[in-house]
Amino acid sequence: MEPLEVFAANVRRLREERSLTQERLAELSDLHMTDIARIETQGRDPGVKVIVKIARGLKCPAGRLFEGIDFSSPG
Repeated sequence: MEPLEVFAANVRRLREERSLTQERLAELSDLHMTDIARIETQGRDPGVKVIVKIARGLKCPAGRLFEGIDFSSPG
């Protein structure tokens, strides 16, 4: 899987584990719901500020959003 695909899946999984809607996660993250939807569908490649906001909204370390990404291979 591509890194963005893994990241998107992690955001969705962590959101669903917390029984949050995209709208509620957006509120908690100080983002717009369409931002969360686009991130989860790989339509947006978020920067560091957005990643930190999402991690805060999910109440988890930002590193959890990167679990499963192979950092040893290019791409």
